[in-house]
Amino acid sequence: MNEDLPAPPAAARSENRLSARMRRYARVSGVVAGQAARFAGKRLFGGGGDSAAHAAEIKAALGGLKGPLMKVAQMLATIPDALPADYAVELAQLQSNAPPMGRPFVRRRMAAELGPDWNRHFRDFPLEPAAAASLGQVHRAILADGRPVACKLQYPDIESAVEADLAQLRLVFALYRRYDAAIDTARIYEEICARLREEIDYEREARHLRLYEEMLADEPEVHVPRPVDPLCTRRLLTMSWLEGRPLLAFKTAPREVRNALALRMFRAWYIPFYRYGVIHGDPHLGNYTVREDLHLNLMDFGCVRIFQPSFVGAVIDLYRALVRGDRDLAVHAYETWGFTNLTDEVIDILNEWAAYLYGPLMEDRPRLIDESRSSHEGRRVAIRVHRRLREAGGVMPPREFVFMDRAAIGLGAVFLHLAAEVNWHRLFLELIEGFDLEELARRQRRALTRQGLEPPH
Repeated sequence: MNEDLPAPPAAARSENRLSARMRRYARVSGVVAGQAARFAGKRLFGGGGDSAAHAAEIKAALGGLKGPLMKVAQMLATIPDALPADYAVELAQLQSNAPPMGRPFVRRRMAAELGPDWNRHFRDFPLEPAAAASLGQVHRAILADGRPVACKLQYPDIESAVEADLAQLRLVFALYRRYDAAIDTARIYEEICARLREEIDYEREARHLRLYEEMLADEPEVHVPRPVDPLCTRRLLTMSWLEGRPLLAFKTAPREVRNALALRMFRAWYIPFYRYGVIHGDPHLGNYTVREDLHLNLMDFGCVRIFQPSFVGAVIDLYRALVRGDRDLAVHAYETWGFTNLTDEVIDILNEWAAYLYGPLMEDRPRLIDESRSSHEGRRVAIRVHRRLREAGGVMPPREFVFMDRAAIGLGAVFLHLAAEVNWHRLFLELIEGFDLEELARRQRRALTRQGLEPPH
């Protein structure tokens, strides 16, 4: 095909995109509706089939999609209790393998963002992407002054696709409500909507980059891309290119190397959280690489969660409550987070889950993050807690838990891959030493104001 042929009229392009989107929605909606009917039949008549098979059918309906629906599916696979375990296992296998945007579109989008003479900014700009993602694609370019940069270019019509795909997400959660009432997903849905709408604003992501550069300024072994502000818009993010190898390439490295990488990952995620109330909410394996000097590159800052200082304080309060056996302090932490209707039974269940999550932080010795050496123990505890919550009448997790838990689970998986043996207890105590809620609030407010970001509501 001649890449310089004129583009089809805008109306025709919009019609093609709309018809394609409607076809994919019909496919997904049909599968979800069919499964809802099966679950209804199971309630009325017993039986109803295998949930693992149903999950595989959902994965097949979603497979190969490009855009927000794929992004949401990948999110759900890593958020504890967002979906039943069988569904999470299937969705975790989804990969974004849709074809890249065509070269003519890339030219048109770059001209729309930077003007008709957009290529004067670059010594070289390959029209083929170096990497593809669910919401955009990345081009490795060379600026006119010789600097290598990554240009993240958003897919077309992504805002309308986000809104339509979030409507599809309602169907998935409706299915879950029929399947299991242990976890009320209403706030999970609200949180995913808010973060996904933020993630398509590349100007906001540029501010996140500068925020992380400030928060990690005293961490010389962690590197963050620097935005090239004149070449950033809402749909184009231009930033320094960071060379590195995939983290999993170091699975068989000497133990001291693996431990050092785990330490850098831990500090890269939790210094911003405990000192600024901010967390990177997408610990996907593609979002960090390792340099030749074993320094860490941290990337993709679309999904960043900013917390109320009181939320961070409650994380520390719950740790202290578990160490001291202080039930009243534990209840105070849960209530600060927004849990309501805390019966003695629900408190006991939440404490069981908290004891598992905080376990590595409570032992003053080098150890694996999960000494079962797999996710099986966590899965076993999660299943038991989930069953007990269902029997107790269910619970509605606070919104803030969604990406906090996602980060913790994602990092835990990395530490398992590396088989890192670290004294997590001392790392944690170092981070919270001298913790002061009012100082965190002041530090957070100053940093957010400098980067043009709003404080948490």
